[in-house]
Amino acid sequence: MPADDEVVSRSMSINSRLPAQLEKAIERNIVLRIGWTTSGEAVPKQGELGLCPILPKGSRIRSLGYLGPFTAAFGQGGTFTHQGTCESFLGAANDGNVITCEREAGANVGYAMRSGRITVLDGVGHDAGATMSGGLLIIRGDAGSRIGGGMSGGDIIVHGDVGPDPGAGMTGGKIIINGRCPATPPGVTLRPLDKKEVDSINKLLSEPDLHVPSDAVCLVSDGSISEGVMASCREDFSGIAIVPGEQEHEPVHSTCDMVRLIGDKFTLALPIPILPFIPSGATTEIFHPCMVESKPREVDIVLIGRDNIVDAPKLLTNSAGFALDLDSLPHLDGAAIDGLLVCLGAIAGPEAKTLMLQGVNRTAKLHAHAEHHRIDAAVSIIDDGSGISAAACLPMVGRSASLSLNNTKSAIMLPWSATSEDLAILSASNISFAISHPPDSDVEGWLNRLSSGLSAHLNRLGLASIDQMTRSNLRACDQDTAAVSGLRLAGYDRPMPHWFAR
Repeated sequence: MPADDEVVSRSMSINSRLPAQLEKAIERNIVLRIGWTTSGEAVPKQGELGLCPILPKGSRIRSLGYLGPFTAAFGQGGTFTHQGTCESFLGAANDGNVITCEREAGANVGYAMRSGRITVLDGVGHDAGATMSGGLLIIRGDAGSRIGGGMSGGDIIVHGDVGPDPGAGMTGGKIIINGRCPATPPGVTLRPLDKKEVDSINKLLSEPDLHVPSDAVCLVSDGSISEGVMASCREDFSGIAIVPGEQEHEPVHSTCDMVRLIGDKFTLALPIPILPFIPSGATTEIFHPCMVESKPREVDIVLIGRDNIVDAPKLLTNSAGFALDLDSLPHLDGAAIDGLLVCLGAIAGPEAKTLMLQGVNRTAKLHAHAEHHRIDAAVSIIDDGSGISAAACLPMVGRSASLSLNNTKSAIMLPWSATSEDLAILSASNISFAISHPPDSDVEGWLNRLSSGLSAHLNRLGLASIDQMTRSNLRACDQDTAAVSGLRLAGYDRPMPHWFAR
């Protein structure tokens, strides 16, 4: 088997040529074939991933072989037929495609589908149809656990047996099972189909052998919804002081270098080390890159998660890049991350910056993934539900960044509105920048206060650049902070003894 880099390179090459080829195929009303030579000789694909994203209306593709994750994702109305096997996330975030897989498919088929139709003719893995809000998913063969988990709309039809917890967390839609069904989880009701429903469903199915019999069962939500409550971070960095080293202070009017760059070739410049998080979008009056979930500007990073992944084709065409919320999305292994990056890269373009976010207690794994997949910045989320203190996160992230990251920036997402002291503390802890929500609607005023405050700190420390800050500029103000952060205790002025105990 070829190396991972070779598979990704081949996949990106195919996608880069696809728009022009599809345009010609649509004009000539022909099917574009992938996996055959121009003379018709079969050359099956071998693990290419993220192929054929955002297929436009009227396009038709037939492929052959074994395809990796995120095949035919983010569909916009095309037709995709695959002769062979597909891995996970087939037709993810589908919004109009008609997809057929003639063999088996992996996990998360039709994830977050909004509209369209997906047919798999030889069974699927776990979590098929998860979080779908519309469309039709047809499965001939057995399905794994949690089919239709978290779905809010659409229909799933299974001609086969299903695994445990069918429909777990569903709030809408229907799961129709022509086969064995285990006990339903809380919040899901199992009932028979009436004749009107059977007739209505069978009208949607073109092939008679996919018709639903009258003895099939239907799973629907019973309307009860319960959400778990997780612990939150209750502390900030107020237990940490910023102290000077041997340098003499600079005049208060001295200018300081506080710029952070995201990316290598096509960099995104942050005037100060913060990326404001404004979910609903920033106004044009703010001359600073922001992280948003909707209405991005050309300098903004779009946060892609469970709730807006289906809108990625529209969001990424006018943005500086994207950030993957790995805690919001289903578990993505290395191949799935590559497949999603290939898809989104085809949409956003080669100059797009890429970020990945995950809970702080998975920082080591996040940094390993980020370095392997050449991500521009890895962001650790402090408020990850564990209730860990903010001071304890500093050595976790800073030490992992020193050991694992070479070309990737490290960052932290704060659960509170950042202050200039926070930015100085993070910079001294080997953390490149912070992500934080503004305290109020005056975002520009908040950014100006951060800039002037950070400049004042640097001048007081006698430093010309924020890159010159190190952990030697930090002191813990109490023993608890010193114990969890590894910082020198103010007054005691050396690390706590237990940090070096064997």
